[in-house]
Amino acid sequence: MIPLRDSTRSRSVPFVNTLLIAVNVAVFALELGMSPAGLERFFLTFGVVPARYLTGGRIDMLAVASNATPLVTAAFIHAGWLHLLGNMLYLWVFGDNIEDRLGHAGYALFYVATAVLSNAAHIAANPTSLIPTVGASGAVAGVLGAYLLLFPGARVLALVPIGFLFITEVPAVLFLFVWFLQQLLNGIAALGAPASVGGGVAWWAHIGGFVSGMALVTMFAPARRRNS
Repeated sequence: MIPLRDSTRSRSVPFVNTLLIAVNVAVFALELGMSPAGLERFFLTFGVVPARYLTGGRIDMLAVASNATPLVTAAFIHAGWLHLLGNMLYLWVFGDNIEDRLGHAGYALFYVATAVLSNAAHIAANPTSLIPTVGASGAVAGVLGAYLLLFPGARVLALVPIGFLFITEVPAVLFLFVWFLQQLLNGIAALGAPASVGGGVAWWAHIGGFVSGMALVTMFAPARRRNS
């Protein structure tokens, strides 16, 4: 299912969410001007390479500290148009409501925190991988996890491909449950894949981001807004 809009209206201007989308688009525009070799170096420098965070098969805190920047920067890099547009569509539909509840500063911190934790989940699931992982999907998954808790009664207008395309309104709880179940099933199936296989989806970043979003949202939401 592809979200088109949700039924929850924001009470504030989501300028942080808009800025996040703008930064992602700007970085992708920068990528388009790079040579293939330059783009590869860019991914290796600012993307998350799981094997860099381990020594002797275990998490190395010194390695984590020296490679901390990609845990954030990877969330602003995309590998193609569909990768970018898919993530930004989800962020546009759901992110404004989370910013409205968390406040601008709280939402910015929440987004970065879920980006880091989603990448940590990907590292844990693929500890020996030398393939750089990029994309906002882990942080966007955090937004979806927060949305599930904050707006369980919302509805989502979605484009549903079942042999043919049709538009229908579904409960947000159902939409997000189906989305998470897809990530979980694919993540479990991918656990046995060789670490050298590239070009795949970072399913465990999605799973880790979603769970992190659910766990962190009440910490970032001001008390006066949690029940509003």
